[in-house]
Amino acid sequence: MPLIPYLNFNGNCAEAMAFYAGLLGGEAQTMTFGQMPPEPNMPPLSDADKAKVMHSQLVKDGKPFLYASDTLPMFCGENGFQPAQGMQVAINADSVAEGQRIFDALAQGGQVHMPFAETFWAKGFGIVTDRFGTPWQVNAELQGD
Repeated sequence: MPLIPYLNFNGNCAEAMAFYAGLLGGEAQTMTFGQMPPEPNMPPLSDADKAKVMHSQLVKDGKPFLYASDTLPMFCGENGFQPAQGMQVAINADSVAEGQRIFDALAQGGQVHMPFAETFWAKGFGIVTDRFGTPWQVNAELQGD
């Protein structure tokens, strides 16, 4: 059973998924809150909330590998939207050059926590939070693979 990360955003899910599709390959398939079928228990939505992403997925070779959505204020609780905490999305690149490319793109406008460099378990590894607030680990050429 594959595990697929599900990312939450504060109104910029469509932009983030378009970026990830370009960076990681695949096609972004997206449905907004305004496109979803009527739901009797759903409170009325503003036009701004209708434009937000209810569900998006990146699909490659017919299989989804990343899910995401925007979070509506009514579902955020009293503290409002909180970016991802206590986790990182891991990517295992096939080559150091591919790992460096991915890391550099994620780092642009984001925050590098550990620069991309060789470690005892991989020829390339780095930790970065991208400009959308998503924390990532990028591995390249894992030792023993």
